[in-house]
Amino acid sequence: MSIYKRGNVYWYDFVFNGVRQQGSTKQGNQRVAQQIEAAERTRLAKGEVGIKDRKPIPTFAEYAKQFRAKMMTDHAAKPKTAAHYCNGLNRLLEFETLRTAKLDEIGRQLVDDYISFRSKATIGKKKKKPIKVASINRELEALRRLLNVSVENGIIASHPKISRLKGEKGRDRVLDHAEEQAYLMAAKQPLRDVATIIVDTGMRPEEVFRMCWENVHFEPAGNARFGRIFNPFGKTENARRNVSMTQRVRALLEMRHEQQARPVEGWVFPAATTIGRLDSLKSQHAKALKDSSVKPFVLYSLRHTMLTRLGEAGADAFSIQKIAGHSSIVVSQRYVHPTPERLENAFAALEAYNAAKQEKLNAGKVQ
Repeated sequence: MSIYKRGNVYWYDFVFNGVRQQGSTKQGNQRVAQQIEAAERTRLAKGEVGIKDRKPIPTFAEYAKQFRAKMMTDHAAKPKTAAHYCNGLNRLLEFETLRTAKLDEIGRQLVDDYISFRSKATIGKKKKKPIKVASINRELEALRRLLNVSVENGIIASHPKISRLKGEKGRDRVLDHAEEQAYLMAAKQPLRDVATIIVDTGMRPEEVFRMCWENVHFEPAGNARFGRIFNPFGKTENARRNVSMTQRVRALLEMRHEQQARPVEGWVFPAATTIGRLDSLKSQHAKALKDSSVKPFVLYSLRHTMLTRLGEAGADAFSIQKIAGHSSIVVSQRYVHPTPERLENAFAALEAYNAAKQEKLNAGKVQ
């Protein structure tokens, strides 16, 4: 039977009279899906319905209009997110081969061709500069999201894996403790508090910007020592999590709480913006880098720094996943780098464990 599972649903895929037949069985049970696929073959063979008409697959340019409208609607409360996808879409549409391709024709080779096309592009009228890897990655994010939406809507069955390009400056940089200290000393408020929370908790910058007092719990619970912060936002269940405070995070939040007359709700970092809170610290961050002479990095690097330190301190991938709110353990595993000493300690622990079990076994035989 030519069926395969995508997500929780089985799809059929076979060729009849030289024409490919592909579609969803809308079933999560393999046996039922096989029956539906067999019935589809039988109907075609008997000529009861003939080769069924399929809706034509739209081109990338045609589907881009629908995708743009969806992003504007889905992210109406987050205009910068909507702009992120729309701007990426505009760049993608500049590549004619991609613009005219049907969605089911977008494979790995076409994605690679687009990357090659954009890598040769330059910006600036007088002083031409090459396109940054970060810019291309943002465009690839828009492409991946568009294809994901088309799969969810049943327009295509699958799409090629699209990964971020390596070499993006700043995002994956890890600060040492001296750089962290110099940067925080140069940072003005509220950047200093935001940066401290990120580097101590591993929260995403956007998660810190959206912190509310009703989600800040100063009373320790369970094994927590200094309280916790609940993050209710995120695309996945793992992103919505409790994050433990460190001593200095608790201290700065208590000070900020006092300064705001101990509110029980509302933004932790209110600001005179259209949404009433912080949504960017680019200018303060740029000034802090200049004043501290620290090698440039993006604010997100502080999260990467904290997670890297967790790995170096001996945290396992599952703990890092829980703390960071990663959707996949695969992402968390890159922060775990077993040293020769840790590997040797693992064997020593195993030997001690086996010896203890053997000792109990021998004691039982003596008795």
